[in-house]
Amino acid sequence: MLTTPRTPIGPAPAPAPSPGPDPIRTPIANLHPSLIFRNNTAFIGAVFVGAFAFELAYDNGMDKVWDKINKGRQWKDIRHKYVQDEE
Repeated sequence: MLTTPRTPIGPAPAPAPSPGPDPIRTPIANLHPSLIFRNNTAFIGAVFVGAFAFELAYDNGMDKVWDKINKGRQWKDIRHKYVQDEE
């Protein structure tokens, strides 16, 4: 015995939401890919420059966090109590 598929009873499903506007792009993201990916040397250079910049930013940021958490406990904060400057 063959059966026919049933059609749903009730309201139609809501349409999918639109994706909205394009996400905000940084100036680095606006670089045309052909500038970075034109050859292997340019790509490797971009990777090294990006890694170096990230390392500098991350290192400086973590130093500031460490200094804030340990303020008053480091030698640079208590040195004046133990060392007399010669004049």
